Amino acid sequence: MADTVREIERKYEANGAGLPPDGLPDLTGVDRVVSVADRGAATLDATYYDTADRRLARDGITLRRRTGGDDAGWHLKLPVAAHVRDEIRAPLSDTVPRALRGLLRSRVRDAALAPLVRIETHREVRQLLAADGTVLAEIATDQVRADRPAGPGRTAEWAEIEVELTAGGDMALLDAVEERLLGAGLRPASAASKAARALRDTAPKSERKAAAKATEADQGGEPPTGEPPTAEEIILRYLTRQVRAITELDPAVRRDLPDSVHQMRVATRRLRSALRSYATVLDRAATDPLGAELKWLAAELGIDRDAEVLTARIHEALAALPKELRPGPVRTRLRTWTQAHRKGSRKHLIAVLDGERYLTLLNSLDALITDPPRARAATRPADRVLPKAVERDFRRLAGHIATALAAPPGHDRDLALHEARKAAKRTRYAAEAARPELGRPAKELAARMTELQELLGDHQDGVVAREALRDLAAQAHAAGENAFAYGVLYAREESRATTREHELPALWATISAPDLRAALTSGVGADSGTAGGAR
Repeated sequence: MADTVREIERKYEANGAGLPPDGLPDLTGVDRVVSVADRGAATLDATYYDTADRRLARDGITLRRRTGGDDAGWHLKLPVAAHVRDEIRAPLSDTVPRALRGLLRSRVRDAALAPLVRIETHREVRQLLAADGTVLAEIATDQVRADRPAGPGRTAEWAEIEVELTAGGDMALLDAVEERLLGAGLRPASAASKAARALRDTAPKSERKAAAKATEADQGGEPPTGEPPTAEEIILRYLTRQVRAITELDPAVRRDLPDSVHQMRVATRRLRSALRSYATVLDRAATDPLGAELKWLAAELGIDRDAEVLTARIHEALAALPKELRPGPVRTRLRTWTQAHRKGSRKHLIAVLDGERYLTLLNSLDALITDPPRARAATRPADRVLPKAVERDFRRLAGHIATALAAPPGHDRDLALHEARKAAKRTRYAAEAARPELGRPAKELAARMTELQELLGDHQDGVVAREALRDLAAQAHAAGENAFAYGVLYAREESRATTREHELPALWATISAPDLRAALTSGVGADSGTAGGAR
């Protein structure tokens, strides 16, 4: 069983090999600190694992097996934000625990994890205490020795200080402690983690030269040509962001973190939509099979998400009903119905992420980015290609809206509005992808599409909710329960849908105004912003 600890810390080192001669500066009086308690020393022995090509290190992830101290075991550290990581712990074992291997699968794929560096640390720990004895932070003074357990390399030694917040501390304390430490001659650590510094400082000469060349290339980038970006360059950047999002969200989905499934599903939809919208840039003969797999993954991710959205909508509507309008065991019936619809879906999703089909998809996405299947417009200037793609998607959306507005109320209109919703998403994602080149007009179009998508999404959620309420009413009736409340909720959903349908023509008239489309097709107004959002 793995446990998770949120780690908020900063690291410091001395300008020379050792720490200041007087040790730590006096930290009493810093923020709320009134005393510093010595908590003793420990010797820690950790072996860090990675793939041969350092996939974990590249993404700021560390995996270690550590003995000594009060938290011996396997530790996986995943970045959350600057100076913030989630440390996921598992008991000691001879091999990497299965729970941690799953969290690494999107990065590691089929590559082997092997020990790359061993770090021995002599640690002295002190706690910063408030007046009431609350522990605000822990400070570890570390003397570190690193070497490589196999292959060429050298030994490295250094000293560093880690300041880690506890539940009683806050960022203001970290800032105040940092000011005191910098004033004592320390500086922020040159590496984000001990493992990163150990790999750097123990590297053989050939590896250090290769790393230096890679860093120089990253900093310099491609020499400027003065030529406008091609359509392929713009679209591949967008696709790369979405592929990276799927890879990075995979561990969060496995950990069931809030909104992670939804965000991963959105990334898959953005990818699939962009591949279809920009078929003149990337050959659909090659990308259509990939789009089918992305559709499959989005559907698998949607099992839990759709049930969650539907249940929340019905619960909210039920809570708004006066008690006299919900006779019978309505809440119990709804709870039973919800559990039946979610039973096993979480387990199924993890099985999907552990499956070969998902792994093949990840590898195919990497191949798409590194060796894109170019179509006829790939090398043309982006400002000539992207506006046409966005315009095509907009015209397609306009056709669906016209069909929906012409359809009589009922099933046919519901279907037409659902198709319009999907077309609005596609147009929105096409505009997002084009924004680095088309600028403000693309940003404004994406915003208008989001507004339309929300209206149509609320309508479609109501359609699904009415189907669920009919199901609930039938179950309640069969069990001899009063089904009146489900009828009331159904009628309210029907009224809400009618309101949305009446709002659509005015909203569409605003969205389809010719000024914005003219700005898009002119290819002017570029800025450097990036699009976000997510439904």
